[in-house]
Amino acid sequence: MKELLHLNKHFYKYRVRLFIGIIITIIAKLFTVFVPELIGSTIDVVNEQIQNADEIEVFKSNLLEKILFLVGTTIIAGFFTFIMRQTIINVSRYVEYDLKNEVYQQYQKLSLNFYKQNRTGDLMNRISEDVSRVRMYAGPAIMYSINTITLFVVALSFMYSQAPTLTLYTIIPLPILSVIIYKLSGEINKRSTIVQQYLSKLSTFTQEAFSGISVIKAYGIEPQTFNNFDLLADESKEKQVNLAKVQALFFPLMMLLIGASNLLVIYIGGKQYIAGEIESVGIIAKFIIYVNMLTWPVATVGWVTSIVQQAEASQKRINEFLKIEPQIKNTIENPTVVNGTIEFKNVSFTYEDTNIQALKDINFKIDAGRTLAIIGKTGSGKSTILNLIGRLYDIDDGVVLIDNIPITNHNLTSLRNNIGYVPQDAFLFSDTIKNNIKFGKEDASDNLVIKAAKKSVVHKNIVKFNKGYDTMLGERGITLSGGQKQRISIARAIIKDPKILLFDDCLSAVDTETEEKILNNLDKVSTNKTTIIVSHRVSSAKNADKIIVLEDGKITQEGTHELLINQSGYYKDLYLKQLSETSNPNIDI
Repeated sequence: MKELLHLNKHFYKYRVRLFIGIIITIIAKLFTVFVPELIGSTIDVVNEQIQNADEIEVFKSNLLEKILFLVGTTIIAGFFTFIMRQTIINVSRYVEYDLKNEVYQQYQKLSLNFYKQNRTGDLMNRISEDVSRVRMYAGPAIMYSINTITLFVVALSFMYSQAPTLTLYTIIPLPILSVIIYKLSGEINKRSTIVQQYLSKLSTFTQEAFSGISVIKAYGIEPQTFNNFDLLADESKEKQVNLAKVQALFFPLMMLLIGASNLLVIYIGGKQYIAGEIESVGIIAKFIIYVNMLTWPVATVGWVTSIVQQAEASQKRINEFLKIEPQIKNTIENPTVVNGTIEFKNVSFTYEDTNIQALKDINFKIDAGRTLAIIGKTGSGKSTILNLIGRLYDIDDGVVLIDNIPITNHNLTSLRNNIGYVPQDAFLFSDTIKNNIKFGKEDASDNLVIKAAKKSVVHKNIVKFNKGYDTMLGERGITLSGGQKQRISIARAIIKDPKILLFDDCLSAVDTETEEKILNNLDKVSTNKTTIIVSHRVSSAKNADKIIVLEDGKITQEGTHELLINQSGYYKDLYLKQLSETSNPNIDI
């Protein structure tokens, strides 16, 4: 139960609703236990009529009165039961809503390292399956526990007041049931944890398979993928069956013990009635009804125990993430102003997950409103510089300055709101093209959306679709070509009108003619904006105010295009190679 203590703050939030629900539950059960009393009294009335056949009118009057009371009590009990479910079960839905939001907010706070170390399927399983299991504890488990406690206290009090000896015989099976539950609970908890782990593995496998379905089909490995899924599903099924075997023991054992209680009531009660130790045969009828009335609450003891054990296992998995401290923390509460001057001083950075040092003693400065181009081979650290400017990671050594202020002294929200970032791998959401562009500025008008699309040279492509800007995209923008996805990502950054524009090799999938048009438009768009362009093409970098060349995480060259093409080094070699390829388009590269 230690892990479930995390839910106490949610219960406190809805304490009034929960308290009302508990009171209504108790009232509903009080009316419910009157039913056996009325039935027992009715049987006694019939029994008296059999012995006194002359008083037929009195019998009819008494019988009608008992029946009316019985119907009225049943209706009232049913009404309060309905209200009970509307309060307590609703509270569990509120708790589920809050918990999902809490988990999702924590996911958003965690750094990129966290997502590199955890699989998407597992994260999805914890916010869906695990939270759903916890909801069962916050609602049904609490409701049935209160039901059971109230019913036992009230019913046993009524029973003991009328036939103490018979009551004691009736409850003999209950301690046996408690021992069985105690023994099985630990095993259920253990097996529930394993089941949840396998559900996460299944979710991860299927999510990756669906995302990479084009690769699977292209390589013709559907049978192999299915076999891998089948093996994993079979293992998951085995764990589910192992859990079900333990859970399946509860109800048969309970029904056996309840049946034993009924036999004891009939046998012991019958002997006591014959011996004159109990007043009437109606008491035996009451006890049989009470015992059967207690059947479901007793059965729910095992069910509730199972729910609690599963909820604790799930909450433990949730707590593991909720307790992780975000590596990137927003320590400045008040908004900060960003103009766009960027400076790296002796910056070094190593990726935690791979232990690869991406940057080594990097120094450069770009004034606000200027353009910087970064050229280098794959893995030289170009994208890492952009990630550090957006503070997606914190550096190991040195300092990153924004407007001569350490980046950690900027409000994180203000900083990122002033950055328009186009990643190397363009990511689009399963939404309309319009909403994907407006993602950078949700309140943008349709006119602004079209202007941004025109500047990124994608407007003519969009209007050719049947629904134009209202065209729904598939997952990750699969509906579009690579070049179209990149250009929509550029439009998304442009429409934001930020102080800093970061382009991470975002023109690699477009032809040279389209690239030239986009670059010309970007020259106009980036006026008075600090722009950093990462590219493998000299054509994308040549108009920048400053160019730096990275090799193995170090700056090996820096200067203007004119300066660097007249120096021996990587930039000149790349320029000559690409110039040759442009002059000879038939060369196979």
